[in-house]
Amino acid sequence: MLHDRLLVRAVPDKSERRSSAGLVIPDTVKLATRLAWGEVCGAGTAARHVKTGDRVLFDPDEQGEVELNGERYVILRERDVHAVANEAPERGTGLYL
Repeated sequence: MLHDRLLVRAVPDKSERRSSAGLVIPDTVKLATRLAWGEVCGAGTAARHVKTGDRVLFDPDEQGEVELNGERYVILRERDVHAVANEAPERGTGLYL
């Protein structure tokens, strides 16, 4: 990857959701803008806060999509990442913005 670009493997969200009243919302219902989690598979040399292996939160509808070896990936800039979840942080809570 070049510059601040990230190659992200989108994690499919196949779970059913529930409303606050307890109604089941099936996966087939398309809500407004929904952010998605993904795993960073590659990071450019200028990416400062995200590294390979991190889980990131991003908007999949506004990014470039590519298919490699039958898997769907998203290419985005580091600035388009909304949040990073780090499983083993050096310090802090492990979830930062």
